[in-house]
Amino acid sequence: MAIPTQPGEHFTGHGAEWRDAKLSPEDARTATAWVEQRIDKRSMLTTKQRVEDVRDIMWQLEKDGEIVVHRITDGHAPVVAKTLYGWDKRIPTQRLWHHKSCGQCGNIPGYPASLLWLMNQLGIEYLDETDQTSCTAWNYHGSGIGNIESLSAVFLRNFHQAYVAGRAEGLPDGHYYPLVHCGTSFGNYKEVRNYLLHSATLRERVRKVLAKLGRLVDGKILIPEEVVHYSEWLHMMRERVASIQTIDCSGIRATIHPACHVYKMVPQDVIYDDTVMEGNRVAVSTGLMETLGAQVIDYSTWYDCCGFGFRHIISEREFTRSFAIDRKIRVAIDEAHADVMIGHDTGCITTLDKNQWIGKAAGKEVDLPVLADCQFAALVCGAHPYKIVQSHWHASSTETLMEKLGIDWRAKKAEFVAYLDEVKAGRQENLYDPRRMITSGPGYIPIARAS
Repeated sequence: MAIPTQPGEHFTGHGAEWRDAKLSPEDARTATAWVEQRIDKRSMLTTKQRVEDVRDIMWQLEKDGEIVVHRITDGHAPVVAKTLYGWDKRIPTQRLWHHKSCGQCGNIPGYPASLLWLMNQLGIEYLDETDQTSCTAWNYHGSGIGNIESLSAVFLRNFHQAYVAGRAEGLPDGHYYPLVHCGTSFGNYKEVRNYLLHSATLRERVRKVLAKLGRLVDGKILIPEEVVHYSEWLHMMRERVASIQTIDCSGIRATIHPACHVYKMVPQDVIYDDTVMEGNRVAVSTGLMETLGAQVIDYSTWYDCCGFGFRHIISEREFTRSFAIDRKIRVAIDEAHADVMIGHDTGCITTLDKNQWIGKAAGKEVDLPVLADCQFAALVCGAHPYKIVQSHWHASSTETLMEKLGIDWRAKKAEFVAYLDEVKAGRQENLYDPRRMITSGPGYIPIARAS
């Protein structure tokens, strides 16, 4: 822990100020016991004197003519979820615009591939185009170089693109609604939306930036009715996902890692369900795994961060590695005897999966498969474990998990190797029509829409 020793010393969150507090094992246990005693209950988050629903401000600003709201319409087939305080949150299930994750596409390609595969199986209309930027939140949280104006401009620019993306297909503005893949982007965008709704000065500064980019609607900034994470869509679609399930997973012991950026940032916006862990935990991932029939097993450090922490992974990497192994993976193995750990955020999956090698290097080997909820769902619905789930990208082994699910991974790997020869020969398979990835500029090839 960090201990101030000089007058005026402040904490940067990393670096030389981190020194051993020399707590005894008993004192260390006492210092963290409150997590297990109190944070386990929703009361920890619901006893604040005042919690604001910023959507009230949003509707008033639209009424006053200051902003335009990208609304969720009946065409998006919304379903209503309940958030922490029992407020309604409408989750669109159709006509989705995929806001992809830089970390998923670069480190865990089976993550977005599994989500698109599930949508294909369920007949979901979506657009997966290339006209998108990173949310830049990693830079902001990891280095402090970013600022709220740049974050706001990126947020509004990307969501404006989602709003107008259908034009290339002759569709009206707002046809597609953004679905955010990354938990970091999700938490960042919700915070940024709050800042924008509260600050007229920020809105005006960002409006000038967006005007230069041609990213205004009738001269106004466009703000989404809801910021929606893919895990929320998956939670609301869990019964339909289970309806196409082909593999029995009732023998699988699963532990859940809830992502800090998904449910600790702007917590009042997050889905809770009284049928999932008695409403005491965020419902996403857990609800899906229970619906698929897996055994969701609790463990004492479920609330802990994965160890990524943005700055930790940059400047205190050994802290990240030891935290991920000793506070998460090892506990899930020793306490829950887990077969798999399930998450719903890019950084968490990367940290918990790809740092397991360090335990082996240190002579403290651990091996626990770590998958995103959509990867596990796709796997038990019949997706190819290498073509779609792309388990070979994971540092933790998945073969034992597949054996417990009755999947012949050796045969599947042989199929995948043969498929790679097909790809080399130019005969690749596509989840998605590549012509639809470009919706603007000279490279766009119009596609006739089915009536």
